[in-house]
Amino acid sequence: MVKKRIILVFLLLSFGLILSGLRLNSQATSAPQETISEEIKRQVQQTDFDQVRIKKFPVAVQCWTYRSYTFFEALEKTKALGIDYIQAYPGQRLSKDLPSAMVFNHKTSDEQIKRIKEKLESLQMKIVAYGVVDTGRTETEMREVFDFARKMGIETIVTEPQDDDYAILEKLVKEYGIRIAIHNHPEPSKYARPETALKYIKSTDERIGVCADTGHWMRCGLKPVECLRLLQGRIVDVHLKDRSDFGTKNADDVPFGSGRANIKAILAELTLQDFDGYLTVEYENENELLTPEPAIKKGLDYIKTITYYQEYEQLLKSYNRRYEKHGWNHYGPGYFELDEKTGILKSQGGMGLLWYSRKKFRDFVLELDFKCSQKNTNSGIFLRVPEVPTSDDYIYHSFEVQINDAGEGIHKTGAVYDAVAPTLDAFKPTGEWNHMKIVFEGERVIVELNGEKVVDWKARPGGKVRDFAPEGYIGLQNHDSLSPVYFRNILVKEIHGSN
Repeated sequence: MVKKRIILVFLLLSFGLILSGLRLNSQATSAPQETISEEIKRQVQQTDFDQVRIKKFPVAVQCWTYRSYTFFEALEKTKALGIDYIQAYPGQRLSKDLPSAMVFNHKTSDEQIKRIKEKLESLQMKIVAYGVVDTGRTETEMREVFDFARKMGIETIVTEPQDDDYAILEKLVKEYGIRIAIHNHPEPSKYARPETALKYIKSTDERIGVCADTGHWMRCGLKPVECLRLLQGRIVDVHLKDRSDFGTKNADDVPFGSGRANIKAILAELTLQDFDGYLTVEYENENELLTPEPAIKKGLDYIKTITYYQEYEQLLKSYNRRYEKHGWNHYGPGYFELDEKTGILKSQGGMGLLWYSRKKFRDFVLELDFKCSQKNTNSGIFLRVPEVPTSDDYIYHSFEVQINDAGEGIHKTGAVYDAVAPTLDAFKPTGEWNHMKIVFEGERVIVELNGEKVVDWKARPGGKVRDFAPEGYIGLQNHDSLSPVYFRNILVKEIHGSN
C-alpha cells in the first residue's frame, strides 16, 4: 500500500513538472521574440531632438475618434476643429437621416458615394485614408477596396495583411498608385511590434509602408521614437497619440504633450526623416468619448508651440513622396538637378539663376540649408529680384547673400555681396550642411549662419547694386560646374504689417 502511494505521488509530481514545462514553453513561444536593437536605441539616445527645427505637418482626424457619432457628424465636428482631412473607417453609420444599415465602407453603393462626395464638397473636406480595413484574401476582394479608394480619391489604405496578401497588394499598389499602410494594433496583434512589419515590407514597393500608431506602441511598452527610427523611410501614415503611461493599466489617451510619448521627439524624428504624410489624430479616451474636442484642441495648440516652421511656406515641395520643381524657373546657362527622393538641389554649370516664380516677396524670413562641395564653391541667394530675369541685368537691382568660404570680406560666405562683410566666420567645414536664415524687412537685412548673426545692415545701393525694389523674387545661383553647391529645406515666412 505504501509502495502504491509512493508511485502515485511520483506520477503526480512528474505530471506537474511536465505541465509546468509545457506552460513555460508556451509562454516562451508566445512572448515577442523581436525587440528594438541596441543600435537603434543608441542612435536615438545620441540624437539631440531639441535642436531639430520641426516642420509643419498636415493634420487629419481618424473618424474612430467620433465613433459614437455618424460619419456625417464626424465630418462636421472635424471641420469645427479647423481640420479639412479625415481618415474614414469601415462600419460607421453614414447619417441619422439614413437607415442604420447604411454605413461607410467599400461596399457602399454609387448612390451613397455620390451623397458622401456632396457632403465632403459642401464642407470642403477630403478623405485621405481608409482603414483599418480587411482587404480580403483574393484579388477580386482587394480590387473592390482599391476601386472604392480610387472613386473617393483616397490616397492610402490602412490594413493588417495576412502573409499571403502581400503579392496581390503589391501588384495593385503598382497598378492603382494607392499606398498601403500596415497598422499596428497592440499585442496579441500580429503587427504589434515594428520589426514584424519591417520584415514583410522591406523588399516590397516603397509605397507599401506602415501606419505608425504611437499609442498602441506605448501599450506594448515600446518607445514610439525608437520604433519610428527603426522604420525610417517606410512610414506612410501616423496615428498620433499621447498616453499618460506605458502599458495598459491605469493609462489613457491624453492631450499631446501631456503624457509620456515625448511628442516633441516624435515630431522631430519625423522631421529628420522628411515624413510627408498626415499626423492623424485618433483620440480614444473612453471617458471623453462624446466630447474629445477640448483635449484635441489642447494637443494641437501644443504642437503649434513646438513647430519651428509653423508659419512658413515650403518653396520646394514633395508630392506623393517625390520632390518637384513646380513654381521654379531657370534663367541663364546651367541648371539645378533635383534628387526627387531627398529634395536636394545640386548646381550644374553656370552662371545662372533658379528663381521661385509663383510670387514676389516684400518683407520675409528665408531659411534654407546649403552645403559646399569644395572650399572655393561659389554661389549665392538673391533677394528681391524685381522682374522676371531675361538678362543678367537683375544682378544690378537685387541683393545677393554670398556663399564662398574661400572669399574675402564682402565676397565671403554670409556677406551681402559687394556691400557688407560678415562679422565672423560661422560656416561649417566643407562637405557639411549649413543653415542660413535671412531676414529682409523694409531696408534691414539680417543674416544668421548656423545660429550666429553675421550681418545686420540697412540696405542701400552700392558696389554692383544700383538700386533695389521693395519686393521681388527669390533666387539661387548656379555659378560653375567645378564646385557644385547643394540646397535643401527652402522655406519662407512673410512678415505682415511691416512699416
